[in-house]
Amino acid sequence: MSRIISVFVVVLLSVTLLQAGKKIVVDLSKQEAYAYEDGRLLFSGWVSTGKPGHRTPTGHFRVLEKDIDHVSSRYPEPNGGAEMHYMLRVTGYGVAMHLGYVPNYPASHGCIRMENGFAQKMYYWADVGTPIIIRGYPPRRVDRPISRNAPRMASSGRSSRTGSYGGNDPLKFLSSVPGKRESLDIKRAKKKKEALKNRAKQRKKRQLTDNDRKATTPLDALKG
Repeated sequence: MSRIISVFVVVLLSVTLLQAGKKIVVDLSKQEAYAYEDGRLLFSGWVSTGKPGHRTPTGHFRVLEKDIDHVSSRYPEPNGGAEMHYMLRVTGYGVAMHLGYVPNYPASHGCIRMENGFAQKMYYWADVGTPIIIRGYPPRRVDRPISRNAPRMASSGRSSRTGSYGGNDPLKFLSSVPGKRESLDIKRAKKKKEALKNRAKQRKKRQLTDNDRKATTPLDALKG
């Protein structure tokens, strides 16, 4: 009897230790990631994982590194340069969780893109060494509404969703990312300025043509 009790205590302790602390679970089938602490779901968010030919690996990993303003040394190939803000490194060969465009289908080169709002929350919550479990098989597409309801608290028994972007427009994503809206506004202002400049040049050209036409008309008349 005492032996049975001892085995039961060991099993219970093992389960408790497994549930203790922080854990990230990425469900490829649902294209969603979850943050657990002490066995309790705190929050979740939508992700976009590796597309065909660049599938996100499954298995057990850990956060190897954190970099809030990471720039890829690999993508786009061959020289890299892609911005990967709020990066949590998953493997030593280029797979990471980071802020990115999250459509309703797998679209990355193997990384786990997190939507705006969710990426920031996951970055500040996770620690170097936090376990990451990636499981499931990615579908061709998942059903998602264009916009979502207000976030719900995890204490209600449901996951708390974060982030404000749920559509398929990359420009909307860029304009919703902190620091990106300003750069887009600058680009639009430059384009508008160039367009006005071109119009002014065309107007000036037309005026010169009209003036030349007026100046040559009397001479042409005399010649006739």
